Amino acid sequence: MDMNLTVMQTLALAIAGMCHALIGSVKVPLSKQLNIPESRIGQLISVFGFTLIPMAFAAGYFADTQGRNLVVEAGFILVIVSVIVLATLKTYNMALVSILLLGTGWSALVNVLNALQGPAFLSEADVSADNLPFAMNLGDFIFGMGAFLMPIVITFMIKKVGLKQTFFSFAVVTAVPLALCFTIDLDEFVNRFAELKDPPAATTESSVGDPQPDTVVNELGFTDLFTDSVVMLCCIAFFFHVPVEACVGAWATTLMIDRGTAESKATGLLSLFWFTFTVSRLIAALALPDGSHELAIIAMAVILLAVVYGLITSKNAGKTNVLVLGAGLILGPIFPILIAFLVGHVDVSLQGRAIGLFFCIGGIGWAIVPYLVGRKADKSGLQNSFYIVAGCVVGLIVFSSLLVYKISALHA
Repeated sequence: MDMNLTVMQTLALAIAGMCHALIGSVKVPLSKQLNIPESRIGQLISVFGFTLIPMAFAAGYFADTQGRNLVVEAGFILVIVSVIVLATLKTYNMALVSILLLGTGWSALVNVLNALQGPAFLSEADVSADNLPFAMNLGDFIFGMGAFLMPIVITFMIKKVGLKQTFFSFAVVTAVPLALCFTIDLDEFVNRFAELKDPPAATTESSVGDPQPDTVVNELGFTDLFTDSVVMLCCIAFFFHVPVEACVGAWATTLMIDRGTAESKATGLLSLFWFTFTVSRLIAALALPDGSHELAIIAMAVILLAVVYGLITSKNAGKTNVLVLGAGLILGPIFPILIAFLVGHVDVSLQGRAIGLFFCIGGIGWAIVPYLVGRKADKSGLQNSFYIVAGCVVGLIVFSSLLVYKISALHA
């Protein structure tokens, strides 16, 4: 564990979490400023997710072939440019451009940052595939703290200095981890982590537990990922999970306001949603013992279905508010566990492309589902539109169960 790497990773994860919560945090003032309906907000969320589809592939390929420093530094620069555009926007089309830039930069950041979780948060003595979910949950706890703070900071800053200066300030903060990246060789830490990890990561199902010669590893590519059922099941499970997280985070305030919660209270509860989302990851990192993550993810998905159904049928503010917070508590650990399964399974030479594929397939769900939810909300109300979200949770239950079965069979 290197202190410079850990500090950079901590700051970068917080920034990435803030970007993740940005649309939900500014949804109300942005919709008022641009005079746009819920369907347009859904389009902005979909655009953010859509950028993952091509950019996740590109970021993964360049991370593996050109180096992680190039990718993460480009990601920070794009985030800075995007928030500057957002600070000066006057039209909905400018908002689309800003979100495209934000999604592109965020895609680059999350690819590299997920590869750095183990090197940044595990000492050499603790390096193992079994400990990787701990590092992922700890790192994503920091990510969640950024998301938690974003609505609070946005609300406070807009009141004090206005929307424009708020975003300019965010651009300045983002420049700090960017500067630190120039002093660190990220590839060196990732490769060292892969050498220390015991047992070695598997590249495909047929090579689990069988380290591959360098001459073979250098020839691995996307074909190996597409033919690996563990990789594909991780990706498909994420396809169903990420739109649930995006929809609940983006429309939580609207769900609460529609049931009678005051706008200011709903904004505060959105921050509390992200706080419970964050704390659940810390709890999972500290409380879940090695070997329990497979059953935990299935249990969380089943409970999540009950929570989403409750949001659909709730008729009063109190129940809706509690369910929103409950959703944050359950949603938090699912992503870190999924990506820990993925990163722990593939060879380091494919790591960037595996993470890229993971976010690419997830991005398809992120692009399609919020758009459909927003369109249905305009026609039949937001609560009824969340039946689409419930369908995604059912998909998460099915494919996470298949994933756990496959992992158990490989380890038997």
